[in-house]
Amino acid sequence: MVALDGDGTTSYMIICSAFLPIYRRLGINPLVIATIATMALGTISGTTPWGGAATRGISVLHLDSTDYFVHMIAPMVLTSLTIITIAWMLGRGQRKRIDQAVINEFAAEISAQDSGGEQRNRRTWFNAGLTVLLLVLLVLGVAELVNLFMLAFVIALLVNHPRLAEQGEVIKKHAGNAVPVVMLVLGAGIFTGIMTDTGMTKAMADALLSVVPDSLGNLIPLFTAVIGLPLSFFMSNDAYFFGVLPVLAESAGHYGIAPVEIARAGAIGQMMHSIGPASAPLWVLLGLIKRDLGDFQRFAVGWVLLASVAYIAFAVLTGAISLV
Repeated sequence: MVALDGDGTTSYMIICSAFLPIYRRLGINPLVIATIATMALGTISGTTPWGGAATRGISVLHLDSTDYFVHMIAPMVLTSLTIITIAWMLGRGQRKRIDQAVINEFAAEISAQDSGGEQRNRRTWFNAGLTVLLLVLLVLGVAELVNLFMLAFVIALLVNHPRLAEQGEVIKKHAGNAVPVVMLVLGAGIFTGIMTDTGMTKAMADALLSVVPDSLGNLIPLFTAVIGLPLSFFMSNDAYFFGVLPVLAESAGHYGIAPVEIARAGAIGQMMHSIGPASAPLWVLLGLIKRDLGDFQRFAVGWVLLASVAYIAFAVLTGAISLV
C-alpha cells in the first residue's frame, strides 16, 4: 500500500520505521523485511503508470496510460497475493528464532499501554474513499489519467488542508517527487526522437529479427518479460527502458504486436531490478537494516525470482501479454 506512492526511498523508510523495531525486538532476521519490501515495491511501484519504471515505458513508446494499466491490474493484484504468501512462508520459517518469553513480555507491554487516546480520523476514511473512487474511475476510463489525478489531488488538498498557506507547503513538499517525473517524460521524448529519426532503433530491431525464427515471432512479449528479469537486475531503468525496450517494440511491430504489450512485459522485471545494484533506493534500505548487498541478494534472489516468474504467468493468463 505504501508503494502506491511510487517512490522507493520513501516506501522503505516508512516500512522500516514502522516494522524494523518489532523485527529486532522479536529477533526476526531483518533480511526478511528487506525481501518483502523490495518485492512489494517492484510489483506496485514498478507497474503503476505513475511509478518511475512504467512512466519510462509509456513515454518512450508513446502509449495511453489507461490502456497500459487497466490490463495490468489483475496480474499485479495476483502477484501481490503471491508476495503475501511468500511473506507468510518466511514468517513461518522465522518462528524458531523467536523466544516465547520475549513475545509474552512484548504483549504485556502493549496491553499495558493506554489505548484510550486512539480515535479514528474522519479524514483518513475520506482519503481512503477518495482513493478507491479514483481507482474505480481510472479502471472505467471515465477520463484521462492525468485529469483524474489532478481532480483528486485538488479535492484531497482542499479537504485535508483548507488553509491556503498549508496548501502551498504541501505542494512544495511533494514537488520534489513530481518534477523529476515531468523531466523524465520530456527526456524520454528527446531520446526516442534521436533513436528513431537517426534509424538506430530500426537497425537494431532488424538485427534482432534476423535471429528470431518467424514461427516464434508471436512470443516476443513473453521473450521481453523473460529477458527483462536479468536485464533489469543489472541495468539502470533509463538504459533498459530507453535503450532496450524501443528495439523490442520495433521488432514486435513487424509481427503485428502492439507496443503496449512490450511495455507491460518490460515492467514485470522491476522486482529483480529492486534487488539489483542499479537500484538506488536499495542502498537506503540496506543502510536501514545494516546489512551488505551480497548477504541480502543471497537471501532474497530465490524468492524474488519465484515471484517474478509468477508475475509473468499471471500476465499471460490474464491476457496482459499475449502468446498469439
